[in-house]
Amino acid sequence: MKVRFLYTGALLLCLSVVAAAQDVNSFAKRITVKKLDNGLTVLICERPEAPVFSFYTLVDAGSVQDPLGKTGLAHMFEHMAFKGTDKIGTTDYAAEKPALEKVETAYAAYIEERDKSTGRDEQKVKDLEKQWKDAVKAADKYTVPNEFPEIVERNGGEGLNASTSNDQTEYHYSFPENRLELWAYMESERFLHPVMRQFYDERNVVIEERRMRTDSNPIGRLIEQFQTASFQASQYHRPTIGWMSDLNTFSATDAAKFFNEYYVPSNMTIAVVGDIKASEAMPIIEKYFGRIPSHAKPDERITTEPPQNSERRVVLQEQSQPLYLEGYHRPDYRSTDDAVYDGIADLMSEGRTSRLFRALVRDKKIASYSAGFTGLPGVKYPHLFAFYAFPLPGHTPDEMAAAIHEEIEKLKNEDVSDAELKMIKTRAKANLVRSLGSNEGLADNLATYQTRYGDWRELFGSVDRIDKITKADIRRVAQKTFTANNRTVAIIETAKPETAKPTNAGAEKGGAQ
Repeated sequence: MKVRFLYTGALLLCLSVVAAAQDVNSFAKRITVKKLDNGLTVLICERPEAPVFSFYTLVDAGSVQDPLGKTGLAHMFEHMAFKGTDKIGTTDYAAEKPALEKVETAYAAYIEERDKSTGRDEQKVKDLEKQWKDAVKAADKYTVPNEFPEIVERNGGEGLNASTSNDQTEYHYSFPENRLELWAYMESERFLHPVMRQFYDERNVVIEERRMRTDSNPIGRLIEQFQTASFQASQYHRPTIGWMSDLNTFSATDAAKFFNEYYVPSNMTIAVVGDIKASEAMPIIEKYFGRIPSHAKPDERITTEPPQNSERRVVLQEQSQPLYLEGYHRPDYRSTDDAVYDGIADLMSEGRTSRLFRALVRDKKIASYSAGFTGLPGVKYPHLFAFYAFPLPGHTPDEMAAAIHEEIEKLKNEDVSDAELKMIKTRAKANLVRSLGSNEGLADNLATYQTRYGDWRELFGSVDRIDKITKADIRRVAQKTFTANNRTVAIIETAKPETAKPTNAGAEKGGAQ
């Protein structure tokens, strides 16, 4: 009873905070938005609750923007952004710069010979590879490893990290409020004067990351093949980590070209949240970030995925836990039905009272877990709504499919209950509050919504849109989306372990006796 009371009290508190937050006019008094002369968008939210601030730099380019034959390049540059600048991470940049140029010249010669389809000279390949690696060693003599992150940490920085998705790349950490100018200098410098030092060593790190997370991971392999089967024209068929052959080929020169095209102020948004005053912070931000030269925002168009007109299937035989996964094409985040998809995801998957958990886990007892979600592999372009389930021992992926489809048919043919619809809307408000509970979460949301919609206020509009969902909307969208012809299925079936072949060692031993 006490637990229930605490939960109810917390929920009511959440909703009261949301009610205040949804008064956009009062919330806007703490937010300043400015587009700098070079096109960079800056948001500052004054939140003097503790003497710290957090930031979120969003670059509107992800693996979808990887050039043909160079998949993984967006992710690779994210790694390089921590390697320092012409002033940070080097003992002598005047000497390091020509040394790095020699690395690129040697690598280009090596790759040209290595990748010849005819007439390749194997001895020449070995000689050129050695020349390239020798050039790398010569350039590495000027490197001060990890100087950029060490400066951040020495000055009280926390949460230093970044990530690359299909849609975007983001960078973030938190600093004491009296380090604002140091942050502005360092964050602008790595986008003003990036240096592709230790590129090939870091590329090996990424290659190992691919081996660990995809090539040696049954679920990783399944998801990659599921994604490539689902998207045959759209650039969403590309893995963010990149294909192995591309990882073994692209160069620091390629990374620099990617940076020059996409890391421009007109393609970037920075949100800063914490114990800072916009009147004092904005001039500092302009001073440093205003130095970055810009050009027009890159073309965002990608190949349009044609309608799917038949079910596609991927089946892997693995010595691992079985898994059932299926996905359905849906429009991008700008769709008028976007909130309806979010509502369906909540209804089917949110918590132990969700429909899939109750049906497959609690009632039928055939799965250890089951859920559905939207936004695979991104949201910027038309993407997937997916369902999955992990069968319990003695049960099969086919049983998961039948049980999931039974719940989907209920969505298509029966109205959700009043209580379910109310809970969807209540949770949307509570989830919004939770996402704004930290400076990091708020900075993330502000930058994302400003980038995607051109107005951070849409963050609160998303709750209003969910609040307008009707029972008929859920039925209509389910009927339109969850059809067999629009479905791609991916399954892991547990393979029987290979039995060791008998040897004749025993017979030989017996014969010797």
